Parts: sequence; C-alpha cells; structure tokens
Amino acid sequence: MPRRTATMLASTLMLIALLCAGVFITVPYSELSPGPTVNTLGDHDGEPVLQISGRKTYPTTGHLNMTTVRVTSADYRMNLVEAVYGWLAHDNKVVPHDTLYPDGKTEEQSTQENAEEFSQSQESAKVAALKELDIPVKSWVIVSTVVKDTPAEGKLHAGDVIKAVDGTEVKAYGDVAKLVTKHKPGDKVVFTIVPAKEQVAAEKEKRTPTVTQDVTITTAKSDDALEDRAIVGISAGTDHTFPFTIDIKLADVGGPSAGLMFALGIVDKLTPGSLTGGTFVAGTGTIDDAGKVGPIGGIEMKTVGARDKGAKFFLTPKDNCATAARDVPDGLTLVKVDTIDDAVKALKDIRGGDTADLPKCTTGK
Repeated sequence: MPRRTATMLASTLMLIALLCAGVFITVPYSELSPGPTVNTLGDHDGEPVLQISGRKTYPTTGHLNMTTVRVTSADYRMNLVEAVYGWLAHDNKVVPHDTLYPDGKTEEQSTQENAEEFSQSQESAKVAALKELDIPVKSWVIVSTVVKDTPAEGKLHAGDVIKAVDGTEVKAYGDVAKLVTKHKPGDKVVFTIVPAKEQVAAEKEKRTPTVTQDVTITTAKSDDALEDRAIVGISAGTDHTFPFTIDIKLADVGGPSAGLMFALGIVDKLTPGSLTGGTFVAGTGTIDDAGKVGPIGGIEMKTVGARDKGAKFFLTPKDNCATAARDVPDGLTLVKVDTIDDAVKALKDIRGGDTADLPKCTTGK
C-alpha cells in the first residue's frame, strides 16, 4: 500500500475513532436554543391566550408575542460531539449543567418551580396591567408558604392574611420579615391574622372578613451560620381580588419571563384601538405588581426566536440590553424598557411610525 494512501487511511480511522469516542464521552453541559413564541393577543391550541369576562374588551391587531427558550432536561447527558456542535452553532448556547440545574435539582423540581413562577407572573401581569389603566385592585399580604419543622408550622397556614405583626400594620409583604427580624432568636412575636378559611368565605360572600386571631410564635435562629437572625419559618406574599375575570390560557410554559407581554396584552384588550398598530412586536421580561420590568435568562435565544417568527421590534428589559445588543438578529430592533409604562410609550411610537427616538439597546450600560 502506498505511503500516502496508508496515511490517509490511518487519519480517517483516527477521525472515526475520535468521533465515536466523542459520542460516548459525556460532558457536564446543557444547551439552550430558541423556543416557541406565542401571540398574547391571539389563540393557542384553539383558544384565546387572554380571556376577559365581566368587562368590555376591544378588537386587537398585530402581535405582542411572548418568547421562550428551549433547554435540555435535567437528566439529559450531553456528549462531547453535541457540546462542540452547540458551541459552534450561532443560534444555540451551551452552558454548564449546574447553571440551569443548581444543587442537583431534578427535572421534577425544576418543572414545579417554573410552574409556580409562571403562575405568580400571571398574577403580577394582571395587577400591573390594571394599575396602568387606573383600575383598582384589592391586595393583601398573605402567608405564602410555611417551612416544615419551623416555629410557624401548625400555627400559621398558607393563605392566612397577615394584618399586623406585634401590633404594627403590615402594608407590603416585605414588612413581615423586617418586623420579625427586629427580634432576637427566642423572642415571642405576635401575628394578627385573618385565617385562610375566613378570607375565602368572605371573598365568596363579597364581604369584609370579620374574624381575626392573634397568634404568638417563639422565633428561632436562622440556619445561616453567619447571622444571628430571628425567623418564624414562613414566606410572605401578596394576594389580590380583581374587579372582573382575567384568565391566561397557555400550557407547557414555565418561568416568570412572560409577565411583561401578558400585561401588555391585557392592556391592549381593555383599551380602544391597537397598541401595536398592526406591527409584529415581541418581547420578554418579568414584571412585578408595580409594573417594574426585570431581567430574564436566555435573551440571545429569545431574540433569535422572535426574529425567525417575524418580529420587527423586541421589547427588552433594561438589564438585558447590553447582552442582547452584542448580537442583534438582522431586521430586529431592540427597544429598552424598564417599566410597563415605558413599554406602552414605546408601542405608541411604533404604531405612529415615530421610531427614530425609541430607547434602543446598546452594548454600553
């Protein structure tokens, strides 16, 4: 056999061997890629994404698309060949597995956490949208969760309304931790609550709750070894009563990042005219009850997914702008927003064709 032929054969066999080895060698990485986008003004799986009853709604045009990221599952083991391909692929991103699933989090735990965040984002989107329209929303602070084997277990329950701590009125959920941590571990703290059952009954009967209780709890020391901080073992949250029904129908989506686009969809349906003027707008961002827009993960994948779907403008959380602006898909304009009010103003400019002065994302801060 000629030397050149033998060399080529050996090189080919070595390449095949390396490729085979790469298929069997697993690496601790996961992959992100563009996921589906859904028009919050339209239908999904045969039914409207936003369903509003008990209040007049108006026809809408254009798109206000929420965007998603597709990720490999927690138990998926990527091989070396896939990792190299992902690193080279422009529209995919390979990241350490622990970035997506820290502390050995299972697929089930991740799915549950994403579902809870998605549910909370829907509530905050409703509140932010109605506040943007100056429609009153009743809110109160509740016990969101009770941690097992802590002083609050058996004394406070999820859904209990927290009216006061040590006689001081609670106005926001953050007040609860502030008031508890004024104590030292071992001190007694008094919660004035409306029991969850009473609150539910009052809501059904459309009356003000009349039953309150004082619950005394002895605080314990935080598990944080660096802090001598008093805790009772609860997390506080906010619950709301809306003046009419708003349902968000979107299955198989998790996480909080669709909050902004849900809120804008609600605003559009509750106001005459079209927020977009018929333009294809997509976007992302968490939202809180006050309408503040927060950053999300996978921004590069979401802009690609939006562009591929046909979006011309992408509403981008301010804190994601620098990252997103490093690689903007062709034909897509990234619009920086920090609040729902920013987004509504940007949409006004977009539908009016006055886009020259839109607050666009740049690679600088």
